[in-house]
Formats: sequence, C-alpha cells, structure tokens
Amino acid sequence: MSKIVILGAGISGHVAAAHLRRKLSKEHEVVVVSPNSNYQWVPSNIWVGIGRMKSEKILFPLAPLYKKKGIGYKQAKALSFHPEGDKKEEKPYILAEYVVGENKGQQEKVTYDYLINATGPKLDFEATEGLIPGQNKAYSVCTYSHADHAWAGLKALIQEMKKGKKAKILIGTGHAKSTCQGAAFEYILNVEQELRNHKVRDMAEITWISNEYSLGDFGMDGVLMSYGDMIMKSSEMVEMIFDDRGIKWILEAGVNKIEDGIAHYENLDGEQKSETYDFAMLIPAFSGHGFKAFDKNEKEITEKLFKGFMLVDADYTQKPYEEWSVQDWPETYQNPSYKNIFAPGIAFAPPHTISKPRFSKNGTAIFPAPPRTGMPSGITAKLVSENIIDSIKTNKESLNHRGSMGNMGAACIASAGFGFWKGSGVSITTFPIVPDFEKYPDSHGRHLGKTFGAIGLAGHWLKLMLHHAFIYKAKMKPFWWLIPE
Repeated sequence: MSKIVILGAGISGHVAAAHLRRKLSKEHEVVVVSPNSNYQWVPSNIWVGIGRMKSEKILFPLAPLYKKKGIGYKQAKALSFHPEGDKKEEKPYILAEYVVGENKGQQEKVTYDYLINATGPKLDFEATEGLIPGQNKAYSVCTYSHADHAWAGLKALIQEMKKGKKAKILIGTGHAKSTCQGAAFEYILNVEQELRNHKVRDMAEITWISNEYSLGDFGMDGVLMSYGDMIMKSSEMVEMIFDDRGIKWILEAGVNKIEDGIAHYENLDGEQKSETYDFAMLIPAFSGHGFKAFDKNEKEITEKLFKGFMLVDADYTQKPYEEWSVQDWPETYQNPSYKNIFAPGIAFAPPHTISKPRFSKNGTAIFPAPPRTGMPSGITAKLVSENIIDSIKTNKESLNHRGSMGNMGAACIASAGFGFWKGSGVSITTFPIVPDFEKYPDSHGRHLGKTFGAIGLAGHWLKLMLHHAFIYKAKMKPFWWLIPE
C-alpha cells in the first residue's frame, strides 16, 4: 500500500488527485492537503471581475467530491517539509496545521510515500507597497473573491461615469517581476467592452501598464506566429487590438508603490514616474511560500528542496542569457535530492526566465517572470501522477512520462466581451512555450505551423466551451478523463 499526499487543490493538485484516484486501487491512499475549501476554475475569474458571471459558477466545494471519490482531504496549510522523517517519525512527512473547524490550529504530521507539491504561487502583494486587493482603488482578479471585489469597484465607477464623471482605468502588472500578463490582457479587453455595453466608453481613458519590453511579450519573449495568410509578431497583434479599442500603453514599467489612485513606477531608463487612476487591476508578483525543510536530525535543509519555488530536474547553473537552452527546462518535475517528491505547475522553480532579462539604469530588474499557469499546470500534474502510478504498480522508479515546456504547446484564449452572439476572443496558440532556437532558428524559436493567432467570435465560443468542459472535468463526472488537460 502506498500513500500519496498532494499539497494544494488548484488546477495542478486537483488534476493529480483525480488521475491518481482513477488509476490506483483503493488500497492506495490519496490525500489532498489544502487550506482552501473550494475548487475554482481560475480562467473564468475574468468574467466574474466584469460582473458577467457569478463566482458561484466557477467554484464548488472540495470536501463532498473528495469524500464521494475516496480522496482524503485535510483543510490545512503546510508548515514545513520533513523528507527524512525525524527522531520520532520514521516516515517522511509534512507538518500541516488545520485552518477550520474544531481542529483549527491543531498541527499534524502527514506522512507519505510520495509527495506532490502543487501549492502554486504565493500572491506576493506585499512585494509592492500599497498594493492590497480592494484598497487604494486597486484590485486583483487572481481569486474569485478578488474578482468579486473588482467587479464591485468597477460597477461603482461605471455608475459615477453615467452621472458624468470622467475616469482613468489602469490595468496590467503591479510589480517589476510580475507574470500572468495574459490574465491582465484579457481583463483589460473585457473591461473596455463592458464600458461599451454600459455606454460609457467615451468617458474613460484606459491604459495598459506592464513590465514587458514590448507588447505581447506575455512572459514568453513574445511570439512570431501565423495570422491568416500573414506572419505576425505578437507585439503587432496586440498593438493592433489596443489601437482598435483606443487603449493606451506604458511598457518597461516596474510598479513599486501604490497610493490612493496613484501607481508609482520605475522604467528601464531609471526614471521614477507615476500614473493616476480611478480604478486599477494590477497583477502582483508571484513567489514561493517560504517553506522550510528539515532532515531527520532536525537540521535545516531548505536549500535541498527550494530555490524560492521547489527544485526539480532543471539545469539551475547560472549562465549568461546567450547560453540559455531549452534543454535547461525540467521534464519530470522530480526533486533531485528526494526522488519521491515532485512539483508540477507553478510550484517548480524555473531554471531562468523566458523573456530576456533587462535592468534599469538603477539596477532594478524589470521583466516578466516565466508563466506556468493554465495548460502547463494541468499537463505537468498529469505526467507526474502517471509516473507515480507506474512506480507503484511496477514497484520500481518509473519516469517514462516526460514533458518539458520546451516541447509542450499552450493555447491562450482571451475573451474580449461576453455574449453568445456578441462576444469575441483573441486566441494565441504557442508551440513550444519555451522557444527552441536550435530547432526553429528562423521563426523565433517557435513552430509556425503550430503557433498562430486569431480574433473573432469563435475564440469566445471556445473559451465558453472550455469553461463548461473543465468544470465538468474537475467535478469528475462520467468520462471526465477523456477531456485533455
């Protein structure tokens, strides 16, 4: 009998738990440890943030589903890692603390044979002074509750605009090293369309602010793609979209302080500037959770497990940008020191960024961190669970399932309005996510036949279809596993 413990019940953790439970007999134990009570389909937060979808439509409680499927569930937060056990506990364990109910505050050693760290990122709002969701007129759409607050703030502003108020709206990244530009991009398009729906678009100045060097970088160093019969840069496509919608943009901006209606930032020229606003949605920095790890003698060994995020089978050798290789990226997401620990999704430490690192004249790093959200989170979680399943069934280590972001594609669909007939979408499919300049030297590291963009109603339909398909899949309804990650 084996016991697999999964930390986190987001896209990555939930996918891993579902596949493990489906393919392992009930003699093996699958346990999810998460402080959250609900599963949420994060991509649809955007629609919650414009009031077009209730947050109840994108979430459901985990406990009843896990009980029905035979998945153990502890609503608790991980405190520390003990991969060798300790003097009293021979098995490796996670020290966890319950966050609700009669056990709230109680700590427990949760032992395991295999551990999947799928904790995702810490939303590091503290890294930017004054950036607090719902305060200083600044909001977030990173969680469904944040998105609810964002819609409340936007709705109130729309009411003021209907009474004649001229407004400034600022959307983008709220830190010099933020990632997830795609979510902010999707939100700014939806907000712009929502103002049109309320017939107040002419009352608002909308501005995109980003740590990107060029529009459409998205933390992937931009994309050269097929667009109809043309070959187009993602920067050209996004510029065309913004121009068409009258959206201004500020690039190379490392936001470092938020005051009531003012975003302060530094640019690559080292200038300290500010931008005023009446409503802002700024994506925070992502960071590791700051976990500590200890060996069996209670000596700290955090550096064997973490480099901010968790260390896996990547090449972490420090080297110049010109020497970075797609081969640096991990394939199995297995920790090199403890072979029974894995970290799929955002939880793994990337070997380096994908976008070229740039620094201001003051030495401030201003460039996007690498994205690992969405499809990569689900795909890497599935391959990790499949390797664990094979290892348990063969009683020997198996790492046959592999997948690097350097040989993996991703589809990003940004809705640009909501409605079955009036909606729109911007679709960008990228292959591979990490550019491979050796294999595709003439197309900026991407396969042009598999890297393409499109704008139109079909993209919106696809986004709606994915929303319903992935909620269905997450609820583990009949034949859910036929839906790809």
